[in-house]
Amino acid sequence: MKTLEEDELCFPQLLNSSCRKTMRPHSVSMLTYILLSSISLLTVTLNLLVIISISHFKQLQTPTNLLLLSLAVSDFFVGLLVCFQIVLIDGCWFLGDLMCILYYVIDYIITSASVGTMVLISVDRYVAICDPLHYPTKVTQKTVTMCVCLCWIFSVFFNTLMMKDNFEQPGRYNSCSGECVVVINYIAVLADLFFTFIGPVTVIIVLYMRVFVVAVTQARAMRSHIAAITLQCSVRVTANKSEMKAARTLGVVIVVFLICVCPYYCVTLTGQDTLLNVSSAAFVIYLFYFNSCLNPVIYAFFYPWFRRSIKLIVTLKILQPGSCDANIL
Repeated sequence: MKTLEEDELCFPQLLNSSCRKTMRPHSVSMLTYILLSSISLLTVTLNLLVIISISHFKQLQTPTNLLLLSLAVSDFFVGLLVCFQIVLIDGCWFLGDLMCILYYVIDYIITSASVGTMVLISVDRYVAICDPLHYPTKVTQKTVTMCVCLCWIFSVFFNTLMMKDNFEQPGRYNSCSGECVVVINYIAVLADLFFTFIGPVTVIIVLYMRVFVVAVTQARAMRSHIAAITLQCSVRVTANKSEMKAARTLGVVIVVFLICVCPYYCVTLTGQDTLLNVSSAAFVIYLFYFNSCLNPVIYAFFYPWFRRSIKLIVTLKILQPGSCDANIL
């Protein structure tokens, strides 16, 4: 029979080198497990619906939706990564040192790609609202696809380079068996904060402030000249309203993103993570992951095409011949 001390160890057979489990009430552990499992399942399922919708229906394959597809892919992988947080509920890592480093690298890559996609979404809305006449020629599917690919390639390259020291000897920074620790040098940390938080957030805020100013100006102009609108202008106004609605929806996505992500990066930036207790640190991390679950929920509220596509997917009508040409909009 195991002793009480052995029950507190990650690897009871390694009495002298094993890490100790994080001891917490059973009810708290179960609540955390249920919470993370729910977030993971919802995130994976909802984002998979977004991926299938945009990939399958040709009518949805617009430049803006291709950016949403990239965001959904990164959010989908975030949902899978939450499973590793479930493994770490007791503070023990059982998957080996190499998997530990791969987990962190993939986590950083996905985060960087998400932030980069948010910047591209802001640029897309900026051009659509502030330069609508040139939007169809400037923002094409080919251009967006190339930008998304470059965003992911840069994320893979930058984060692999940032973690290269940890790959040389996996687990060398672990103080005991069952620990999952990576160490990043000071310069790399500063570069990461700039490229994945300070720089992108600044660009996003500046562009959306500009979009907001132009939107208010256009709304006032439309109200003052409403009586003189011709048929041609009416069509243009309708198109402009559509772009404005998309800008508002994606603006909600970006605001929610900033609310969920900023606490995590602010803690990292100020170095206050050492002062936070375990519960506060866990809340910041879970809020960070929860953002990936919220994006498809926002689409469901604001995009009728997403609700229609979900209905077709759930009822398996997408398996019918020619379903990819269905009228979704």
